[in-house]
Amino acid sequence: MDWRLISIGFGASLAAGAATGLGALFVLAVRKLSDALNDALLGFAAGVMLAATFFSLIIPGIKYAEADLGSTIGAVLVMIAALMIGAVALALVNRHAPHEHFILGLQGADAGALRRIWLFVIAITLHNFPEGLAVGVGYGGGDIGNGTALAIGIGLQNVPEGLAVSAALLSLGYSRLTAFAVGAATGLVEPIGGLLGVSAVTLFKPILPWGLGFAAGAMLFVVSNEIVPETHRRGHEELATFGLMIGLALMMFLDVTLTR
Repeated sequence: MDWRLISIGFGASLAAGAATGLGALFVLAVRKLSDALNDALLGFAAGVMLAATFFSLIIPGIKYAEADLGSTIGAVLVMIAALMIGAVALALVNRHAPHEHFILGLQGADAGALRRIWLFVIAITLHNFPEGLAVGVGYGGGDIGNGTALAIGIGLQNVPEGLAVSAALLSLGYSRLTAFAVGAATGLVEPIGGLLGVSAVTLFKPILPWGLGFAAGAMLFVVSNEIVPETHRRGHEELATFGLMIGLALMMFLDVTLTR
């Protein structure tokens, strides 16, 4: 077991998750985010996640699988299968775990039985766990540059996400301190995902392509099923789209410059 790699992966995912708290800090000074700015920030987060999915997870995953199998077609099929498994797994959790989205409202089983603040916590946890998993798996392959690009990108998109979450809680009547505390706490699930990801692929190298694909599928599900619909319901689709483009471009730049 490579404890050095595990500690780096865990530390990086912890730092990325802590960036959520950094964003949440702004709620102590900001009374309310405009809907337009909120959608632009969430679009930015979606763009970072999309770029990370392809540049830092899918493409490296195919390369690892091809090296193991000696077949390009086989490698692509492995990645497709892993993507679908990741998406289905998160879809099942999303369907059965009660949670609440800022715009889409209550979803999941028995949502009415929980206080709204915990429904928000669960929703953001569902968003953040795949991000931490992706960072951990990225380091688990031994490619420090790839893992670092992922950690920086995820950390950057966590800042506006933390602000958006905390501002939404503030607008619902929660105190500034509570909004900050909840926003910061939702990032704590990322190092858990990071530790699981880096430990699994470090212990069992053959599952590395599957881990990368699983994380990619889970993140794609979050982007398509959760973030994009929420940014396209209040008339700010164009702003959200440009936010997505900026996030994607920034993550692409980080990946290329840090892994070459």
